[in-house]
Parts: sequence; C-alpha cells; structure tokens
Amino acid sequence: MASNQTSVHEPKFAIPIHDIEQQTSLEIEEKDIDYSKRSQWLRAAVLGANDGVVSTASLMMGVGAVKQDIKVMILTGFAGLVAGACSMAIGEFVSVYSQLDIEVAQMMREKRRVVDGREESEKKEDGEKESLPNPVQAAAASALAFSVGAMVPLLATAFIREYKVRLWVMIGAVSMALVVFGWLGAAFGRAPAARSSGRVLVGGWLAMAITFGLTKLIGSSGLPL
Repeated sequence: MASNQTSVHEPKFAIPIHDIEQQTSLEIEEKDIDYSKRSQWLRAAVLGANDGVVSTASLMMGVGAVKQDIKVMILTGFAGLVAGACSMAIGEFVSVYSQLDIEVAQMMREKRRVVDGREESEKKEDGEKESLPNPVQAAAASALAFSVGAMVPLLATAFIREYKVRLWVMIGAVSMALVVFGWLGAAFGRAPAARSSGRVLVGGWLAMAITFGLTKLIGSSGLPL
C-alpha cells in the first residue's frame, strides 16, 4: 500500500538538465547583447536610407511641381542619388574619423595614468580597441543605404507617364519605404517600432510637402524656368 504512494519529495515531472542549461545559456546571451554597439553602423545605415528616400523624392516632387516631364524627374532623382550617396559617405567618414581620433586620444591619456595592474589594463585596452568606431564601415553603410533608399522613388516612377498618377504612386511607395526603414531601425536597436516608424513617416511627408509647395510657389511667380 505504501509502495504505491508517491513520495512528497519525489518530483512528478523531471525536466532534462540539458534543456535547463541551454535555456539558461540563451537567456544569458540575450542579456549580454549590447545593442548600443550596433549604433556605429546602424545609425549610419538608417540615416542614409531615410535621407535617400526623403531627399530624392523631395527633389523629384519639387522639380515635378514645375516640370512634369518624366525624363526631367528621373534625371533629377538620379543626380540626387549620386550626389547624396557621395555626400553622405564623405560626411560620415569625416564625422566618425573625428570621433575615432577623440576616443584614441582618450585611451592614450588613460594608458599613461596606469601604473599598477598592467595585465588587467592591457585586457581592457584590447576590448576598447574592438569597440572603436570604424570610419570606412560607417561611410560604406551610409552610402549604400542612401542609394537603396533613393532607388525607391526612382523605380516607383520610372515607367509611369501620367503625371498625377506618377506623383501619387511615388508618395505611396515612399511612405511604405519610410515605415519599413523606421521599423527596421527600431527592431535592430530594440526601440519602440510604432513610434519610430511614425516619426520617420511624418518627417518624410513634411519634407516632400514643403519642397513641393515652395517650388510650386516659385514656379507660379512668373520667374523664367
């Protein structure tokens, strides 16, 4: 009779130790991820993609406000793509290189102050060198992302002859791209996705509306264009 009873201290369900260790390992790895380190390339990539979409679409809409020819709009967008990608790459390279110089100088100052604990200091220095910003990586990411973003309004309008349809298709394609880029930036950085996407989308709409409106105003003022 007693042998058929389950002991109070005997567990009813046994969880494999291997599964517990694996789950614990995954939780530790998830906690140890420093998402701020991604900002070196993520910031450049997201900024480049957003600028590529917004600036190229704004240029095309601004020119389209006074020149409805599709060839003029496409050439304007292509010129904006090339100029913007080069500008973003150079600007990001210079900016990140300045940041690199500052951080390296700070590391050298801290190294001079170290007298004791040499081995520990060397390990810390190796870790700091790995986390230093990379100007070439940031410039390449920025230029590539800008080009990808700029291709959205170009491809959306390349084969549409009707002017009004062309504008609305471009606005729709650009809006979708801005939402996606905003969501990706938030997802990689573990930030609120809805807020990020909404902020990027509204900013893009404002840029396009202001450019279109001001160019239309100047075009209708009687200036020779």
